[in-house]
Amino acid sequence: MSIQFSDLIENSPSAPGVYKMYDADGTLLYVGKAKNLANRLKQYVDISKLEPHKQIMRTLVTRVEWETVATESDALLREQELIKTQKPRYNIMLTDGKMYPMLALTAGDFPRLLKFRGKITQRRDIYGPYPSVAALNETIKTLQKVCQLRTCTDSFMRNRARPCLLHQIGRCSAPCVLPQTDYDERVRLARRILTGDSEPIIADLTAAMQKFSACLDFESAAACRDKIAALTHTSNRGMRRSHAHSANLDWPHAVADLEKWLGLKIECAGVFDNSHLFGRHPVGAMIAFGPDGFIKSSYRHFKLNDAARAGNDIAMMEEFVSRATRRGPKMDLIIVDGGRAQWNIAHRTAPDIPVLGVTKGLVRDGDEHFILPDGTESWDMAKDSRLFLMLRAVRDEAHRFVITYHRTVRAKTVTASVLDEIEGIGPARKKALMLHFGSARAVGDADMAALLRVPGLGKNAAEKIYAYFHCEVV
Repeated sequence: MSIQFSDLIENSPSAPGVYKMYDADGTLLYVGKAKNLANRLKQYVDISKLEPHKQIMRTLVTRVEWETVATESDALLREQELIKTQKPRYNIMLTDGKMYPMLALTAGDFPRLLKFRGKITQRRDIYGPYPSVAALNETIKTLQKVCQLRTCTDSFMRNRARPCLLHQIGRCSAPCVLPQTDYDERVRLARRILTGDSEPIIADLTAAMQKFSACLDFESAAACRDKIAALTHTSNRGMRRSHAHSANLDWPHAVADLEKWLGLKIECAGVFDNSHLFGRHPVGAMIAFGPDGFIKSSYRHFKLNDAARAGNDIAMMEEFVSRATRRGPKMDLIIVDGGRAQWNIAHRTAPDIPVLGVTKGLVRDGDEHFILPDGTESWDMAKDSRLFLMLRAVRDEAHRFVITYHRTVRAKTVTASVLDEIEGIGPARKKALMLHFGSARAVGDADMAALLRVPGLGKNAAEKIYAYFHCEVV
């Protein structure tokens, strides 16, 4: 029988004290204090409600110990003593007495991005903690590129007579000297990014970039592209951190739990997910796993063949499941991310393979339930069980894999220059043009004499380019 976290804390006392959490090797991971040990430890049962660094820590815990003391003040002193002497890995307080770096948005008319270490009781919005200063600096850089919020002190801002260098390089909107009509909107956008709501923002930026490109406003399109790149990089780092959780799972026993639950023998299970942007760039992906973990050699990407299905998640799922089952690998179980409709279409498309649906429910990452191969629903799986954690991990891995592929496909389309549409202008000539002029817009503004000066272009290609941009028939 698997030991769940609730079993580890079953006999914890309702008294002040400190608790210590250990991994399977006996390494001390975390020390905490509590006014009531039993109540405090129960807060670790639902892993989805913990802070990110504590979620990682919780997946490693195999033993919990506690010490009772007379008062809450004694618990605080004992906690500090243990942290200083035993140096547990995951404590917020570091051994040098400092805290992990955090990010704040200050109050006022023009909130400032501020990195700090210290108490979080001040009147400002706090985000973090971050695992390192480098990670925090990267987040600030992303917010500067996308939102252009100030990072300077109030006194520095009040005494400026002209915008600083950060404004000149597109990292600040310069509220020190320039009129601001949308700074509040920039702040709201920053809060969305800091709370992980990046995907809709990327979608909006992509749509705006395509609009600018269609109007030949390549400078504005490039600005959108840079913002998308910054957000995508930050989002991918977050996905990699989430993916790290799966490495800590006890895969053989988790898969054995899944086999027992479903009454199946599983050598290879496939997990499917789709992605598209308002019906554009529709793609799908399948990841695979078995008793030893993820089976990377069986991962599959899919571009949608039937354009009429684009944007229809159910129809897209039907095509991708059909193609995967025809071409392999051989699967003992199909898992789909979605509700009853996704389960129905997968079951109808592959009737000989059991299908398990992972449904998000009303609250993402905490309200998941399951549609079993016989069509019944299961809502009562313990959120801290290794089976639940594994099913969430494989769902998230499928989502990571399809989103990464979708971004790659989308980026190739987005970054394709208008020069690609001109017949006879291949990669070599395109490179020569971009090196000579610097941008597709500059190529479009060039006259024939300037085009003829491009090394290796030739008269015929120059005439085609000029005719394309100036609407002449060659």
